[in-house]
Amino acid sequence: MGFLKVIRTWALRDKMPIREIARRTGISRNTIKKYLREGIVEPAFQTPDRPSKLDPYAKQLTAWLTTDQRKSRKERRTAKLMHADLVKLGYDGSYERVAAFVRQWRGERQRAHHTTDRGTFVPLVFAPGEAFQFDWSEDWAYVGAERIKLQVAHIKLSHSRAFLVRAYLLQTHEMLFDAHWHAFRVFEGVPGRGIYDNMKTAVDKVGTGKKRDVNARFLAMTSHYVFEPEFCNPAAGWEKGQVEKNVRDACHRLWQVMPAFADLDALNDWLEERCKVLWAETEHGTLSGSIADVWEDEKPALMPLPTAFDGFVEQSKRVSPTCMVTFDRNRYSVPASFANRPVSLRIYPERLVIVAEGHTICTHERIIERSHRQPGRVVYDWRHYLAVVQRKPGALRNGAPFAEMPEAFRKLQGQMLRRPGGDREMVDILSLVLHLLHRLVDGKPTDQRDITPPSALSLSKEPEANVARYDGLRQARNEGGTRHAS
Repeated sequence: MGFLKVIRTWALRDKMPIREIARRTGISRNTIKKYLREGIVEPAFQTPDRPSKLDPYAKQLTAWLTTDQRKSRKERRTAKLMHADLVKLGYDGSYERVAAFVRQWRGERQRAHHTTDRGTFVPLVFAPGEAFQFDWSEDWAYVGAERIKLQVAHIKLSHSRAFLVRAYLLQTHEMLFDAHWHAFRVFEGVPGRGIYDNMKTAVDKVGTGKKRDVNARFLAMTSHYVFEPEFCNPAAGWEKGQVEKNVRDACHRLWQVMPAFADLDALNDWLEERCKVLWAETEHGTLSGSIADVWEDEKPALMPLPTAFDGFVEQSKRVSPTCMVTFDRNRYSVPASFANRPVSLRIYPERLVIVAEGHTICTHERIIERSHRQPGRVVYDWRHYLAVVQRKPGALRNGAPFAEMPEAFRKLQGQMLRRPGGDREMVDILSLVLHLLHRLVDGKPTDQRDITPPSALSLSKEPEANVARYDGLRQARNEGGTRHAS
């Protein structure tokens, strides 16, 4: 570079002839003219293309490096090991050449990573009603005077950016289905497709590329609401960047300003109202107006809301001899007529429905205990055991299910059990009360008048209550007659 500066100084500033410059430098006049004509201030040298001993093995070495890239750092081979493997294949070149190839390949991969992978993104634009994005997060809140860990569902419309946040105790199928229903209810319609990561409640197996084995129950939900599920590449959260940002923003917009709540329903009611307030307060950013304004424009493009998907998860159970089924370490009672029989347990977010022979036989409020240190709980319904105590009235006295009867019934039971035969009388009273209640629920009158039979149905001989006749039957048997009774 200094030599070129001298030539340019002699020619341009000192007006020295080209012939004199060539004489002093020993460079041909044509070369000097070329430097001056093209304004070259830095020398450029072309490296000749020389064949290398590594060229025949470059493809194999590249394949090894590509394979190692998918492995953990500890499992990757060093350049020395690759050089040794190439020597076994016939390579007789130096290790330095192999090491230089590895450095160059890894440098190119790193530059590509920063420019085409995680480092650079393409802005996405969605048409009204085209898509929504879904994701889970974990947060804490005070519910029922206790600080509990929550699984939070985030659903966001891709065009208007309207969003809903809803809290659950678990990330299970029934919670996922419930979150979709409430989101579509709040959005007042269903977009054309949903964008997810590869969560286990939706994807049974991740294949190559975009191939997925979608969970059958999840697919039934998408068919019911008529939208197409789309899954991101593994570890590519930026493909649903809107809802990922919503997860981050919710920390200071929702959870840091959240009061305490009596139960989970109250928390979700507050979250829903708070989300709608944020729609009105937040500018869309790309389109004019707030999120609420753009959502109003997007609503006509959404599919009208269908009925709610029956979002349960079904399990087969067998009722125990004590008329119980077990779920999540807790036990729930079942009507005694189904003891020792198979039933179906339908699991909803807030309740358990037990079905047999195509009919619902009972429903229980679901108990979710996430701490395995606590023993499982037992949930009785004393009415389920009434058929048992009709045959075994003595079980009424110490039967665990009957300790949970209403207070009035327990007081009556205390009075009745002091009398001889009071346990059977108490069972009869309970049966009569349930019979009357069922008639009231079914809309049937409970105070029907006595029926007067027509004359054609009148008996010519009224039946007589005479137990002495049994003595005659016994006497006939003792005399060797026909056996009528024993």
